[in-house]
Amino acid sequence: MRILPGYLPGHKLLVTISGLMEIFLGIGLCFPATKDLVVYSTICMLVFFLPVHLHMLINEKASMGLPKWMLILRIPLQFALIYWAYWYLRY
Repeated sequence: MRILPGYLPGHKLLVTISGLMEIFLGIGLCFPATKDLVVYSTICMLVFFLPVHLHMLINEKASMGLPKWMLILRIPLQFALIYWAYWYLRY
């Protein structure tokens, strides 16, 4: 919860919701009828996680002791994951 920026309310609730969403989205990928909706939802979730990665990069307490290079690498990795999710719309 400490990795969430302070301007976001209800950290515990947000962590719980995001965890549940990850589970439901993972299950939703197993069904062709929900695949496209799940891919778009996954992309939205990954975009919403970007501020968390930036917060971890600029806030030492939120960085959890991870090396700076790793925190920097997470930003382009997030965009790669967004592209990877988008790529699944073709199949």
